[in-house]
Amino acid sequence: MTTPNSSLDAYLPRIRWSLLLLRLGVFIVMLVWTLDKFVNPAHSAAVFETFYLIPGLEGNVFIVLGVLQLALVLAFVSGLWKRATYGLIAVLHGVSTLTPLPLYFDAFNNLLFFAAWPMWAACIALYLLRDLDTQWTLKAS
Repeated sequence: MTTPNSSLDAYLPRIRWSLLLLRLGVFIVMLVWTLDKFVNPAHSAAVFETFYLIPGLEGNVFIVLGVLQLALVLAFVSGLWKRATYGLIAVLHGVSTLTPLPLYFDAFNNLLFFAAWPMWAACIALYLLRDLDTQWTLKAS
């Protein structure tokens, strides 16, 4: 006879590996976006002006933002403070997914923007399943 959770227990190792792969995939994208703030602050300034309607930001602002974002991304990939880090990643990526909304109406000239949607779904899934995401995570209170 099986208990109500025994069927889920059989899937937990695969669920944990799947969540790790989602976390690593989101991390790779977020890391490159973070590094862009250090490597090419002019690009970051153009993104902030175009999509967030915040003009005139200079290189030092992006260094500070980059350091803060790097700390968040490293805590996220390490599985630390999941409610906060997974939540912030989901919110930040959600904002970056929704801000170019007009470009979605010209879909075939802006196809790459649509890649943001499955990544946002992965961020939300990670947040919702954060308690099951234990593969290769650090323990923190």
